[in-house]
Order: sequence, then structure tokens, then C-alpha cells
Amino acid sequence: MATTSTDQPGPVDVTTGPAEGGPRRPVRRASDEGAGAARSPWRTAVRYAILVLLALLFISPLVFMIVTSFKTRAGAAGIPPEWIPNPFTTQAYESILSASGTPVLRWFANSLIAALSNAAIVVVTSAMAAYALARMQFRGRGLVFGLIIATLFVPPVILIIPNYLIVGELGWLNTLAAVIVPTAASAFGVFFLRQFFLSIPEELEEAARLDGANPWTIFTRLVLPLSRPALATLGLLALLTNWNDFLWPVYVLFSPELQTLPAGLSTLQSANAVRYDLLMAGAVIASVPVLILFVFLQRFIIEGVSRSGLKG
Repeated sequence: MATTSTDQPGPVDVTTGPAEGGPRRPVRRASDEGAGAARSPWRTAVRYAILVLLALLFISPLVFMIVTSFKTRAGAAGIPPEWIPNPFTTQAYESILSASGTPVLRWFANSLIAALSNAAIVVVTSAMAAYALARMQFRGRGLVFGLIIATLFVPPVILIIPNYLIVGELGWLNTLAAVIVPTAASAFGVFFLRQFFLSIPEELEEAARLDGANPWTIFTRLVLPLSRPALATLGLLALLTNWNDFLWPVYVLFSPELQTLPAGLSTLQSANAVRYDLLMAGAVIASVPVLILFVFLQRFIIEGVSRSGLKG
């Protein structure tokens, strides 16, 4: 049955229930719906205001780095810091790009070669290992995967001395091979790509087998093309890790012309003085490739990360 409120004008409160005295369910008032609709724009405005403030908070260090790189030496060290360079100058960039003692372009090339080579090896080795663990049936597969995951709990600092001794025995000290090969095997890469491969329907591979494709053909011509988002994501992460690495290159690269960019930029400061304008200019140069790659690959990154968590 249904009951109505009084005859006086105003919002109507109606409750409904089963014909035989079941529990009554209140029906939303029209005035409540109107109030919710009226509050919605305000909630949206507040939400976007908070997001804008957070965005400004996170982007402010990047903006300050760029601004400081265009200041004079005195302006960069001034207290309180200024957000607008006065005067505006490119002296810091001219100094680090022309000084013979700071071959920034050579450091940039070394970092680029090392990062690209390392990322390529990481993607290739991780893809092959991940596909074997995701699709191939062999005894001890779960144990092997568990041991690979267990290596993620080992702090990288513990591996510095063993890796240094191995690199020394191989004769790779003071060569770019020392900053490329030791991190070419990635446990995270194997885990990440395995999760992505598991999200690919097995029916596609079965259809390829019926057409006479062997496992290598299925892997290279079917699985890898479907895995471009995950491969791009892993490649970018590996590239960023190698590009930003500071501690390991300091230990294994001794010649100034063989330094990578992060290690080389550390020579711009001494125990007696810090050239903030030079440091910020070098940091801008080091950040440009990373930002460009992120802009072009962000679509693949989002898709790769989202699909890698669909199936375990």
C-alpha cells in the first residue's frame, strides 16, 4: 500500500512497501535530488581546485630549476630566492657547454648510449624469460619464478662490491660496459611482462599453432606486437633507472670523458663552493630527454601498467 503526506503545499514524502505489510522503503524527495544537483558543481570546483594546488606543488621544483638555470651566479645563490631571473642570462649554459673541464655533451652521449643499450637488453631478456614463465609448462616453473621475485628483496647496495669484483675480473672497469651489463637482467621486468603476457588470451596462440606457427613465431609475431604498451613501459623504466644512476658509475668510471651525466654533474660543486646556476643548467639538460620520452610514451605507460594487473 502507499501513504501520502498532508494536503499542504511543499515537498512530498512518499514511502512505499509491499501490499502485505512488508518493510517500507523511503522514496527520495524531489527537493533532496535538487539539492544534490545544486551541490555537485561546488564539489567539482573544490575537487579541481585541490588538484590544481597539488599540481602546482609538484611542478614547482621543476619550474624553480629552470628559472635558476637562467640566473647569474649571485642571483642563483641569493636569499631569499627569486622566481623571476633578474637579469635573465644564459651564462650558465654557455659555461658548462664550452668549458673543457666539464664535457657535458660527452657525458650526455655516454649516458644516452648506456641507457639505450641497457634498456634494449632488459626488454629482450625480460620478454623471453617472462614468456617462458607465463606460457611454457616445465617442472619447477613456480619455484623459478619465486626465486626471481625473491631477488627483489635484496638491497642493491649489497651487490655493489660483488659486482665491482666481477666487473674488474672481466676487465670492464672504466668502460661503458660496466654501467650497461650488470643491470641487464631485471627481476622486475620479468614479473611485469609475465603479468602482461597472462592477460593475452591463450586462444590467439592456439589459433596460431593450428596454422602451423612454432613457439618462436608465436612469440615474435603475435605476443610481442600485442605487448607493445608493456614493452614500451618497461623500456622507459629501465632507461630512466640507468639514466639517473649516480653511485655505480662513480665507482667504475674513472676518466672524466667516460663519466655519465649524473656523475659528471657532481663535479660542478666542490667543498668550498657550489655553483647553483651551473647545477641547475646541467639538471635541465639531463631532464629534457626524460620529459620528451614521457610525453610520447605516456599512453603506452598507462595501458601497460593497467593491463599488467589484470591476471595473476
